[in-house]
Amino acid sequence: MKYLFLPVILLKFWFIDSPVALFKFFASFNNAFFQLFSLPLLLRTYFQPLKNEYRQGLVGFSRAMGIFIKTFFIIADLLMLVILLTIEVAIFVSFVMFPIATIALLFY
Repeated sequence: MKYLFLPVILLKFWFIDSPVALFKFFASFNNAFFQLFSLPLLLRTYFQPLKNEYRQGLVGFSRAMGIFIKTFFIIADLLMLVILLTIEVAIFVSFVMFPIATIALLFY
């Protein structure tokens, strides 16, 4: 009797439990990415001087240099984030569509 529910259990695992776990893994992975590449910190300290240099006559240059350097880091981080999110979406969609594509391949 228990074996009759096996397809339902498999469908629940494949389309509910596993996507939720995969989504949680990707959320944790994105959090690690933000910690590693410090994108929120770069955005928070964008207008602060580089290396917190507050000497007389050097504040303007330090702020300009900080903005200049942080701009390149932010662009690189955003580019890597877009690539990462694209890969994550492709993996997620591929995982969910795999059984559907397999069954469709059998009948076409």
